[in-house]
Amino acid sequence: MVLKIEKKLVLASASPSRKMLLEQAGLAFEVKVSGVDEAVPEDFTPAQTVECLAQRKGRAVLPLCGDAAVIAADSVVSLDERIIGKPKDDEDAKATLRALSGRTHQLYTGVCLLADGKEEVFHQVTDVTFYPLTEEEIDAYVAAGESRGRAGSYGIEGIGVVLVRSISGDYANIVGLPVAETLRRLDALLHR
Repeated sequence: MVLKIEKKLVLASASPSRKMLLEQAGLAFEVKVSGVDEAVPEDFTPAQTVECLAQRKGRAVLPLCGDAAVIAADSVVSLDERIIGKPKDDEDAKATLRALSGRTHQLYTGVCLLADGKEEVFHQVTDVTFYPLTEEEIDAYVAAGESRGRAGSYGIEGIGVVLVRSISGDYANIVGLPVAETLRRLDALLHR
């Protein structure tokens, strides 16, 4: 790895995508899941929501981590500043994909870094533009099962990549963690 993070690391997330991203960056880490309540005030913006939830997850896991540095994150999809959550069922997933079809939406990821008694919280936004989708494409994608349990009803790191016309910003952020920004900020935090 270009940046040497020599401190023991803990990822406060059950997300397989975040785990994959940190592994791709060459990091050794443990996973500890917070299980915190994810309710936030209804008037929170997408940025406030992801920062609040990342901080809540990180602070919940920190007491279990000894002197390790903690990376916590939360992501949401937003269309017209309205958060689109995980689909309740396949019909809900189809409705979400219809809403995203041919449009640009935002993927917000909030990150909370905790180490050596210090904390930093930030977020990153990536614009994602979908191709116009036919009903057949939507039906086939939802039938493949990839939209289940996913904010915005799709996963860009899987077959959902064929839905995306363009992105503006950090690809890794869409997957679940802006890895380069996270590691640079963590390195700076550890050396303050």
